[in-house]
Amino acid sequence: MSFLRAVALVARKDLLSELRSREQAVTLFFFALLVLVVFNFAFDFTVIEFVSLGPGILWVAFIFSGVLALSHSFQIEREKDRILGILMSPIDRSAFYLGKVLATSLFMAAVEAVIVPVSVLMFNYRFSGRIGAAILVFVLNTVGFAAVGTLFSAMTTRTRRGELLLPLLLFPAAVPIALAAVKTTSHVLAGRPFRLYASWVALTSAYDVIFLAAAVLLFDSVLEE
Repeated sequence: MSFLRAVALVARKDLLSELRSREQAVTLFFFALLVLVVFNFAFDFTVIEFVSLGPGILWVAFIFSGVLALSHSFQIEREKDRILGILMSPIDRSAFYLGKVLATSLFMAAVEAVIVPVSVLMFNYRFSGRIGAAILVFVLNTVGFAAVGTLFSAMTTRTRRGELLLPLLLFPAAVPIALAAVKTTSHVLAGRPFRLYASWVALTSAYDVIFLAAAVLLFDSVLEE
């Protein structure tokens, strides 16, 4: 089995599992929507510009939805200690990791694809002319968060109270990607030229590459421990 095919099969397995139950997908969408509603009532956006608070609101919704997706990512493998099946399977463990990253990224992307238009309508913000830059920013930061989150999710999957330990380990490590996400989204929403936030995009890209490479090298050891 080719490496890329193994990655696609792992991602497909997770996606089909969630689509069949629909429980996780509904939870993610409603949680992200709830965050928007709470902030909508908390601040008067007829006075405060959405560009000022919007990026933070959006990424709070995306990151916490991502944590929910990550905590559920290895739930099937935790049941009846099926993680042993992964250790005995003939596929490359790095392919298993990348498949999980791909599935989590797609879950988060689906949430973002719904929540961003809803936020534009809810907060009466005119979003136009920056779609390409916005997609680039969301993709880079989503992949980075999924990369580090999947590694920590694998680390905590066999521990007691792993769902509580995951955020404690993840949030400090995800600070650079969260900061870059908010900063770049702020520049995009304000319609500023790319050169003003190119350094943040470079930081995000470097973070993605470093964490993906490190996780691919460490994932074998993480699963065995």
